[in-house]
Amino acid sequence: MTLSDELGAVVRAYLADRPDATWQTFARDVGVAGLLVPERYGGAGCGPREAAAVAEELGRVLSPHPFLQSAVMAVGALMADGDGAARARLLPELASGATTATVVLPGDGDLLLEGDRLSGAVPYALEGEVVLAYAGGHLVEAVPTRRTSYPTVDETRPLVRLAFDRAPVRLLGPGTSWARVRDLGIAALAAEQTGGAARCLEMATEYARSRRQFGRPIGSFQAIKHKLADVLLLVESARSAAHAAAHAAESAAESAAEPDVFAAVAGSYCAEAYLTAAGENIQVHGGIGVTWEHPAHRYLKRAASDAQLLGPPQAHRARLAPHVFGEA
Repeated sequence: MTLSDELGAVVRAYLADRPDATWQTFARDVGVAGLLVPERYGGAGCGPREAAAVAEELGRVLSPHPFLQSAVMAVGALMADGDGAARARLLPELASGATTATVVLPGDGDLLLEGDRLSGAVPYALEGEVVLAYAGGHLVEAVPTRRTSYPTVDETRPLVRLAFDRAPVRLLGPGTSWARVRDLGIAALAAEQTGGAARCLEMATEYARSRRQFGRPIGSFQAIKHKLADVLLLVESARSAAHAAAHAAESAAESAAEPDVFAAVAGSYCAEAYLTAAGENIQVHGGIGVTWEHPAHRYLKRAASDAQLLGPPQAHRARLAPHVFGEA
């Protein structure tokens, strides 16, 4: 068993025993908040493959914990573009879970950096106490003038609107590595999507074994068998794509791996696999699958929301086009 497998098993057991644990408690007990933080800053010094293992387990239970934005992308941004002072100040707080952070990538909003002042708005941002934004060719720490929460289709992953009206910022370093941070986030999100899709398959399979019609389990009917077999293929293929993206993100520095290619593949495939798995889970369950009491609808909502986060599948395929067709 690899370190990633062991870590995934620990996280799964912890979430089963303590589903309502706060982020600070989760960080203290398991150390997930500092997974990617180097040991000298109080973290575990692990890599994207371990982050993917945790993300997959969080996706299985629709966890609202800010692992993606805070433990993965914010830490990734500070390690890629933050200066020594910024790392020393922020990473220990992130690693302990005492503080959460979110990252605004180029294109997430209409931002203008003028000296040490930031103006503009980000319509949809993941929640985080500290805002790290890529703006004007820099990575900056900014305090929003206004934060506006609003109801979303997926209630398990809150989003906020951030407004900046000449808000003061701290310049943390050059903003040249934002694409790497994006791809790191896509790899973790793909793992989350895989976990959610796998749980949908499990729920559908369990129901098909127990639900009886015409004197036998509905899982014995050929149409249901084919549905579940097709979803199994999607889940296993999504897991392969997510693992490849995490491996490429980890080995890019010392090999010829192209993390942007693997991230784009995972971002495209895993999003659509999750949507299909969540939809088929509802179909297998029938009427009960669309009731408020059953969790199936929550997975479909998370799948739909995730399919837009960090870019829709079409955007990821557009990034792949030059590699596939040799376009300039």
